[in-house]
Amino acid sequence: MRDVTPVTADAEAPAARPALTRDRIVRAAIALIEADGPEALSMRRVAAALDVAVMSLYNHVPNKKALLEGVAEYVANRLDLADDPSAPWDERARALLRAHRKMAHDFPRSLTVVLTHKVDTPAGLRPAERALAVAEAAGLDGRTAVRAMRAMLAYAVGTQMRELRVAETIANLDIPHAEAFAKLDPDEFPHVIALASELGENDPDADFEFGLDLLITALDRIAQQQRAR
Repeated sequence: MRDVTPVTADAEAPAARPALTRDRIVRAAIALIEADGPEALSMRRVAAALDVAVMSLYNHVPNKKALLEGVAEYVANRLDLADDPSAPWDERARALLRAHRKMAHDFPRSLTVVLTHKVDTPAGLRPAERALAVAEAAGLDGRTAVRAMRAMLAYAVGTQMRELRVAETIANLDIPHAEAFAKLDPDEFPHVIALASELGENDPDADFEFGLDLLITALDRIAQQQRAR
């Protein structure tokens, strides 16, 4: 009698494909943006990355605009807003701005999507709430606290955008900095030429911390003046 070994259902069935969800679609979009930039994103490319039909995406996101808003919300929610209200206000401020920096480093190309698309209201306002709480802890009055919040968030975002542009500029330079500076008119650019070697250096971390010290020092001076009144 022939021995027939039964084939189990597990052996016959191929590995199950993960269910298509809005979260999977958004994460696939982020991966494409980080690889090729926001301008390269399309519903067709996302579908290909997920190995699904394009039309199946529309069951979860109605259009590309909604997908980009989902990307913005996802990235904004990756911002670590953990806070210790008992810590000195300046330490809390530094932690907040460094958290912004980490988020931007984790999603450098998606940052532009966050800045140019609508973010779900709570996710968009949480950084502002945290910054306002820090400003209040510093002793700033309401109007100044709002301005301090705007300054802190502008610094956090602005430094990241500058770093991206500098990195792209350096990558696209056809000639070294030294050669480019050597072609400048010394009468028009005496300081640039004198500090050419320093300008040619690029230490984003040191630059960020230097600017952060300036910002915290300025806010502390304003807070001291308000407390003295």
